[in-house]
Amino acid sequence: MASLLYVCVRPEIGAADAEHASFRRALGADVVDRLDLLDERLDLDRLERYRGVVVGGSPFNVSDPSKSSPQLRVEADLQRIAGAAMEARIAAFFTCFSIGVLTRMLGGEVANDTPESASATVIQTTDAGAADPVFGPSAPALTVFTAHKESAVEVPEGAVLLATNDVCPVQAYRVGTHLYAAQFHPEPTPRDFADRMTFYRTTGYFDPEEFDLVQGQVLAASVTEGAALLRRFAERFAA
Repeated sequence: MASLLYVCVRPEIGAADAEHASFRRALGADVVDRLDLLDERLDLDRLERYRGVVVGGSPFNVSDPSKSSPQLRVEADLQRIAGAAMEARIAAFFTCFSIGVLTRMLGGEVANDTPESASATVIQTTDAGAADPVFGPSAPALTVFTAHKESAVEVPEGAVLLATNDVCPVQAYRVGTHLYAAQFHPEPTPRDFADRMTFYRTTGYFDPEEFDLVQGQVLAASVTEGAALLRRFAERFAA
């Protein structure tokens, strides 16, 4: 069994397969197993056999007024993962949609007034981020890929803000010592992210009429620190 588990919450199988490949490339192909929460229920006993868990992105939004049964089930399972990480039974790195699930779980507000389109974005580490073992080596700033419609309004109670920028103030935070959450996507290379755009061409993350332009900008971006964050997470908790 691998030491890390990739938790998939994407309904689109092609995008899910590609995201899994991105995490395997970033973390090491031999250390990342896969669990699809849309296809199977979470087994905490199985989960706790892993040293660390990484949660991928999703087109789901926690702020949606109506939700499907699969989304509600996924959100409940992500909360169970978060609970285990907050108790330091596992280490977890949440990304994209799952930071919204965690924010709501902690009593925080998630809204759609600070979206970021599909692009490479510069974020700044806070003082706490600079002192953090995972984010600190990337201080004072790093470039990552973003694409989201909603985000946390402010850092929820009990969390420590690690990274921010002017467009979306809550880019990453930590809860306790074993749970990290990022609004951005740390795992894809520019090629990975450009290919992922094809699955979401008409879903509101960018103007579909400008697909070629946006994809070209993504491919031209220099983005490496997201994967470095994941490697440091793995070295800290799963080595």
